Amino acid sequence: MTATATRPAERATVPPRDGRGLRIGFWVAIVLVGLLLAALTAVVQGSEGPSNAPLDPTSTTASGSKALVRVLEQQGTDVRVVDSADGITGGTVFVDDSQGALDPAVARRLARQASHVVLVSTGAVALDAFDLDVEPAGSVAGTDTVSTRTCAIPAAADARRVTTTGSAYRVPEGESVPDGTAVCAPSGSGDDRAYGLVRTATPGGDVTLVGTTSAFRNDTITTAGNAALALGLLGGDDSLTWYTPTPGTPDAAPTLGSLAPPWVPSALALLALVAVAAGVWRGRRLGPLVVEQMPVVVRAAETTEGRARLAARTRDRTHALDTLRVAALRRIGRRLGLPRSAHVDEVVRAAARATGIPDARVGAVLVGGTTPDHRALVAGAAALDDLERAVTAATTGDQQTDHDRRGARP
Repeated sequence: MTATATRPAERATVPPRDGRGLRIGFWVAIVLVGLLLAALTAVVQGSEGPSNAPLDPTSTTASGSKALVRVLEQQGTDVRVVDSADGITGGTVFVDDSQGALDPAVARRLARQASHVVLVSTGAVALDAFDLDVEPAGSVAGTDTVSTRTCAIPAAADARRVTTTGSAYRVPEGESVPDGTAVCAPSGSGDDRAYGLVRTATPGGDVTLVGTTSAFRNDTITTAGNAALALGLLGGDDSLTWYTPTPGTPDAAPTLGSLAPPWVPSALALLALVAVAAGVWRGRRLGPLVVEQMPVVVRAAETTEGRARLAARTRDRTHALDTLRVAALRRIGRRLGLPRSAHVDEVVRAAARATGIPDARVGAVLVGGTTPDHRALVAGAAALDDLERAVTAATTGDQQTDHDRRGARP
């Protein structure tokens, strides 16, 4: 009878999945998410809502000045909010130069034309343009109030007490307060003495430098005499021009971007694109690692046997026994719960304590000396085996050796 041999079914070979498509899809998803977030941010920022800018006359937030503007209008003051100095001709002008964008030429023109300028600024350029002989002294934190009863500025004297929160100014070192200049709302002492209010004369009238900006904020205008100070400074005329210079406006101070040639932004954008292209070119992945097919796979047993034959051929018995000792040290140390970094002496002492064998004898087995002949090699290997059996029996509590187990019958 002829036996029919069935061929084993050929296994379907599934090609390894290429991860390049997954990586491309991942980065495309990242780009789409980034564009979506940018669009949402633009929509949120462009939506109508209360401004968070400090001293914004239209803002009802804590840092805005809507409450002050409303009270001024109720008292008959016509408040006009502008972002350009072209329409300013006279009267009281409130200049909020918190962003440091005031052009010195505009400041000098306001000093000539306006009868009263109330300036909020910490920029040295603006202070010099208004001929204010003071310099910025930093910010003043806290909610302390100070008496202004004896201040030469009428609005501050009527307020009696004001909050010093905001900025402060000091007279330059080695100088005294110039004639015709009044300073009020002091803070600090000694060399750290600074003032929150400074008034000096201008060709067109006078300018009051205000560092105590808490008098204009919605959340602190009702504290102490802040309201009286703000109304006294800004409500003296029938009209008030609220001028806030910002970067980018025609009469703002020139910036580095405005001074640069027109071709600079395009060149920077081109350089950015080149940098991105170079990063993609030099930093792209070359695909998954390729596993090299080794022509021969050597089993661990063959490696061990080869080393043994090499030691036998060179008659290097000491090296062969040392190899057995190192392996026995690792196994005994692991059996006794010692770390891999334990010293040989620690393993010897621990094995001696566990087995009751003297330290010197355990050390002779695990360390020993040279191996002169084959008989010493066999004896050393047998001693290592006996020591390992003794350690195993001591740690497991089983006094029966493997030799006894192999010889026992059921």
